[in-house]
Parts: sequence; structure tokens; C-alpha cells
Amino acid sequence: MATSLLPLLLSFLFLNYHVPSTANIHKAKILLKSDLLVEPTSANTSKSFNDTPPTVYFEVTKPIEVPNKVKPCVYTVLQHDFCYTYGKPPVLANYTPPSHCTSHHFSKIVLEWNSTCKGRQFDRIFGVWLGGVELLRSCTAEPRATGIFWSVRKDITRYYSLLTKNATQEFAVYLGNIVDNTYTGVYHVNITIYFYPAEKKFSYTEYGLSHLVDAHGSNADLILPISRNFPLNDGLWFEIENSTHTQLKEFVIPQNVYRAVLEVYVSFHEKDETWYSNYPNEYIVANNLTDTPGNGPFREVVVTLDGEVVGAIWPFTVIYTGGANPLLWRPITGIGSFNLPSYDIELTSFLGSILDGNNHELGFSVTNALNVWYIDANLHLWLDYKSTKTEGKVLKHESKPLVFSLVSNFKDLNGTFLTTARRSISTSGWVQSSLGNITTCFNQYFSYSNSMKIGDSGNSQIVNQIINFNDTVSFRKLTSSIHSFKSSKRFHIDMYSDLFDKGNGTSLIVTNVTLGFNKEKLKDTGWGFGTSYLKNLQDAQGVMVVRNNLVISGVGSTQQAYKYDDNKFCYFRNISSSNYSILYDKEGSKCNKEQSNLSFWISIWWPFPTRRTSLASKLPNDNGV
Repeated sequence: MATSLLPLLLSFLFLNYHVPSTANIHKAKILLKSDLLVEPTSANTSKSFNDTPPTVYFEVTKPIEVPNKVKPCVYTVLQHDFCYTYGKPPVLANYTPPSHCTSHHFSKIVLEWNSTCKGRQFDRIFGVWLGGVELLRSCTAEPRATGIFWSVRKDITRYYSLLTKNATQEFAVYLGNIVDNTYTGVYHVNITIYFYPAEKKFSYTEYGLSHLVDAHGSNADLILPISRNFPLNDGLWFEIENSTHTQLKEFVIPQNVYRAVLEVYVSFHEKDETWYSNYPNEYIVANNLTDTPGNGPFREVVVTLDGEVVGAIWPFTVIYTGGANPLLWRPITGIGSFNLPSYDIELTSFLGSILDGNNHELGFSVTNALNVWYIDANLHLWLDYKSTKTEGKVLKHESKPLVFSLVSNFKDLNGTFLTTARRSISTSGWVQSSLGNITTCFNQYFSYSNSMKIGDSGNSQIVNQIINFNDTVSFRKLTSSIHSFKSSKRFHIDMYSDLFDKGNGTSLIVTNVTLGFNKEKLKDTGWGFGTSYLKNLQDAQGVMVVRNNLVISGVGSTQQAYKYDDNKFCYFRNISSSNYSILYDKEGSKCNKEQSNLSFWISIWWPFPTRRTSLASKLPNDNGV
């Protein structure tokens, strides 16, 4: 069924072709200011809308592993209707650990967000915080007249110490929504936390301080918010508005910390929502383009500690529910859009410079940024309860400058561009605690390549981008072997976009997207290896007719293949949809080669020859990444 979209697209292109104006994904965004789909509003259709059950939207991901033999303790934290909340303070609720639970020791804690909505509405970014610590960054689904429902479940066990803290804390949700005569959708939200009792009580020794490897796998004893303070009329995230803008936050840590990890949340919006397709500035200037996002297609989040670069993030290209072509993400939403990823940076090697009891400063900036990026962080700290003071020293720190290359080959509005970049950061340091003297090494290595082709006098755009994002953490005692934890990630996006001016304020937009990532984790504990793999791939094809900034007709199809395997637990799901309907859905917990052969699915689903190899072969040779 999905492959039948190609003849439909070709018929639109050849039978209805008019001389187009300057187009591509950015022109489409301008036309789709409302991202709204027109639906009938007569009395008869209104009656049928009321009789039609809501459409269920979802993001494909593996189920959260929870204990089977115990029932969770259910705690409803917040119920709220988000009407006109844009530019207003976050919605607050008092949070205290649930007192009605029969057990107060938990093996798993899961947050569940449920929401319904009817009418017309933008996709809205939102965040959930507890005591200033961000628990969830997400995007709303775009509603329809018959109504929608979507649910997000996230394992938040890593925030255990925060969630079980014996104190009243502020639970905050910011969802900036607008309700008027055009935007009619109100988001009715219910947030519930499920506490799954542990089969046995964890003692202090079992919870991480008895052994180095346990300390890496356990949850932090204290989590500090690296976010904005109240009062606010926005989310608690910091806003990065341009390439020279840096946001800073002071903090102080206890003097008995033996491990520190910074968890960073990142999302990109407005002029940088599709940063991976932004034009190089030289192309914009040469063609005298206005209202066109520039600074090229490369971005990186840079994290500093007291002014020194300690880590970087080259983010996954999340496409929100109104992005590219909103018809693609109904009901299967884009990868990461309902549960945006966070990124960890190991700071243990730097403890020797911040264990002095004084204030220190974390900073965030974005290379080549345009308005606007939302960034905040959580500082996870492990405490040595057997001592009042630990000590440490930074042994070596090397942050090599970004290596960047742009090769342009264009004439007027047509051309090709190859952008490459690479960076590496490495640090080592020791910490003396009751665990002994432990040396920690942290290494990050990034490589990036973006091939862009603009054709048809600026009316079509092809983007092929790959990011390799690898990091390694290793721990070594003076009298023991090295224990290492390695994560290798590969993010990729291929996008084809074309727009045709039909006259009378009407345009035809064609968009095809391949989006996905591969992630491999390797753990060497000294006594054996542990490995996990995650492969997640989407292909989406869509065409829509837009009149006066409203989508009046169109078709969108999406296919997805997902597989996770850690040798103990396996999950796969292959699914496809078209225009709100599920065409095929197969999932299971027994994996084989057929389920993992994602390249097979690509070859079937992808109808346009816009793969990286075909484009890269036309670009000049380059010695970059």
C-alpha cells in the first residue's frame, strides 16, 4: 500500500505542474505557518465527529521492563486543561512522595503522560520538572476535529533520590498553548507516576558504594537542577538565541561527591527547527535571499565548566509532529518527538577542581545557532556516606578545536554543498573516597557530514546527513583492572522536498524523509562483556495541497522498523501507516535476522534516488570527515 504513493506523486507532478517559485523545506515552512488541516464544519459532519472515536497517536519504542509479580503504587500528580497558557507561568503542583504505598523501596518508577485534544492546534513543545530537575521534554500531537489521544511513558528511575525525597517539592509543567478562533485545541492532560515495589530493600552497600561497577550502574544520591529559577512566564529551560549567546548557571556541590554526570536536555525551534537543511551564508548573500534561515547545516551544543569546554552534544534530528509535512506523523509520530533524548556528559574527572565548597559555573552555547534553542541540565551526584570529604585532581584535559570544512559549488540558485566536521574531547582525573583511589577517563569523538543539493532554480532540496557520536567512560582502581562503558551512536537523516506554485494562493508540497539512528552500548566489567543494540528507522512520503497557509488535502505514509537486543531482552516492531490508518503492524520479543535487516526495508520503502551515495558522488573530493 505504501509503495503505491509513488504513482500518485508522479501524477501530481506531471499533470499539475506549473512554473514554481523559490521552494524547499524552508519555503514550505513559511506556507505552513498554521500547520493546520482544514476539515468540514457543517452540522452533519459535526454530528459524525462526535460519534467518531479519537485517533490514537504514538511513538514506536520498546516497552518499559517492569516487575511482573507486583502491582505498582499509582500516584496522580497533575490534571490540567492547557488552554491559553503561552507566555504564562508554568502550571504548578505540590509533590511529596506517595504515602499510601505499601512499600517505600522501588525497583522501577515510570512517568505516564496522557492527553486528549479536539480541533485545530500547533505542535507545542513542553517540559516537566520536579524541583527544577527536568524529567521529560516532549512535543504535543496535532489534533483533528474528531479528537486525538496520545500517551507517553518514560522510565524515570534514574531520578529515584529526587522522587523519594522526604520533602514537598514543586512539580512544574510548561506547555505554551494558544486558543482563539483559529487555534481551538485545548490539551486535557493527566500525569501519573507508577512506583513498582522492590522485591527486597536495597542497602547502602548494595546500592553502589561497595564496588566501582555498581557505582556506575546505580542511581545518583543527589540531583541538582541546572535550569532557570522562578518566577517565569516560560519553561525552566535556558534560551540560546544566536551563535554568540551563552547561558550560565552557578552551582555548588557537597564535598563528599565521588562521581558526577551532567544530563543535558536539548530542543531546537523557530529558525533552527530544521537546522540540518539551513543554507550556507555565502549562498544566501550571493542570491540576495531574505527571511531564509542560514549559518549552514551544522550545529553543536558546547558545555563549559568554569569557562573550559568539558563536553559537546551533536544532537539527533528530532522532527516534531508538525515538521516537514504534518501528514507524515499521523498516527505514527517522528522518532524522539514524544520523548526527546537527553545526553550524558561524565564530569567525574573534573571533581578535583569543584570539591572546594565554592560556587562554580556551567555554561551552554550552540555553534552557528539561530533563534531559538531550549537547553537545561540535571547534575547527577553520587555521595560517599562513609566520609565527609573526598578529594581529587584533574590529570589531563584536552579539548581539540572543531575541525570544520565547507565545499560549495553553486551558480545562481542551483548548487551542491558538502559540510564536514569533527571534534574530540578527552579528560582524566582521580578521586579519593572510601572506594579507594579511582581514576576516571572520559572521551568523546564526533564526526559529521552533510550533503545538500539545491536544484530547479532553488525549488527543490535534497539533504543527506550523518552524525557519528561516540563516548567512552573508564574507571580504574590502583589495584584492579580497567572497567569501561562505551556508547556508539549514528544519527542519520535524508530529506527530499519540492514545492510547486499552483496559483491563486495554492501550492503543492512533496516531502520524503528517512530518519533514524543506530546505538550500540558495550560494557566491560572486568569479568565479562555486556552489549546492547538499538536500531530505529523511519521512512515517510507525503504530498499535500496548501491554500492560504492551510492544508486542504494530501496524503502521508510512514513505515518504521525498530529493534532492540541486549542478549537478555529483545523487542522488534515493524509498522506502516497511511492517512491515520495502520496498514501493517508486527511486533514481538523474539528477534531474528529478518527483523534486524533494516536495509531491506529501506530498499522497499524509499521511492526517490536521494541516497547519500548518489549525491556525494557529484560533490568535490574533500579530506574532511
